[in-house]
Amino acid sequence: MHKTIEPKILYFGTPVVLISTLNENGTANLAPMSSAWWLGQSCMLGMSRFSQTVQNLERERECVLNIPSADLVSIVDKLALLTGKNPVPKYKEKMGYRYEPNKFEIADLNGTPSELVKAPRVTECPVQLEAIVENINSLQDPKSSLAAIEVSIKRVHVDENILIDGEKNYIDPEKWNPLIMSFCEFFGLSGKLHPSKLVPAFGLPHNKENLRDKTELETMK
Repeated sequence: MHKTIEPKILYFGTPVVLISTLNENGTANLAPMSSAWWLGQSCMLGMSRFSQTVQNLERERECVLNIPSADLVSIVDKLALLTGKNPVPKYKEKMGYRYEPNKFEIADLNGTPSELVKAPRVTECPVQLEAIVENINSLQDPKSSLAAIEVSIKRVHVDENILIDGEKNYIDPEKWNPLIMSFCEFFGLSGKLHPSKLVPAFGLPHNKENLRDKTELETMK
């Protein structure tokens, strides 16, 4: 039996992202978030306009989306209640946030220079996406404190250990175990159930079974 409820959040399960941006003084800021989804070569981010990250995105118009694996959960936790905003906004102060200008060092993370944007990549993250900002819109209404940010991915860096054996451009979903946020709790992925027949809006499903079919289609173009 279904019941009508009024949940405070609707986080049914999305990957955690560590967004690296540049502060106004040229130092790096790093912020964990999980309101992100991808379509083709674009990504939508949902964040508070009061955050240091969004202010950096508005000014610099670029960032890196670093996607941690499940085994980096303790590192993400170290960043959870830190903010690059000084002074700390009152609403964040009440939640236990504190100002921290050196987030990479606090989280024991290393920065790798990016190739197309100024913000550094997080060396320890298996997936690193260099991106530029296309649009920043208010979510819900013009006065909302929530921002819907569209970024386009310009360069993708992937740990070779999560690639399909013998393939140059395909991630193996059985090797890739992203950190997932579901209703404010962290999860990894469980074992595979079976290959998906669900077709994404932009083409064939990404799995081993469809690699041969995709190659055949590309040779027909």
